[in-house]
Amino acid sequence: MDRLILTDAQWAKMEPHCEGKTRDPGRSGRDNRLFVEAVLWIARTGSPWRDLPARFGKWNSVYVRFRDWRDRDVFQRLFEACSDEPDMEFAMVDATIVKVHRHGQGSKGGLKARPLAARKAA
Repeated sequence: MDRLILTDAQWAKMEPHCEGKTRDPGRSGRDNRLFVEAVLWIARTGSPWRDLPARFGKWNSVYVRFRDWRDRDVFQRLFEACSDEPDMEFAMVDATIVKVHRHGQGSKGGLKARPLAARKAA
């Protein structure tokens, strides 16, 4: 069983904005949903393209298609299609303040008591 990221409702919003048709062979690809899932897998795992699992197809073909869609702003259209109703279930606001220690602020200084100077004075 494949673990997919996109729900059917999300894919229904995205599908009209994808390029290519299922009946066109060649660069348009056979399955746009599988391609988007492959891109999301790369984004989620942070893996290099060469580590893309074989179930998504040849890594180089997926990468070339990703590059083409990026250049034509297809991913921007997909994002806009899905972001009309944001899911705020996991949104968190953090109002804590963390102060940096003075040595971490980049100020000049360092040790005030120099070990070598103490020996010379004695």
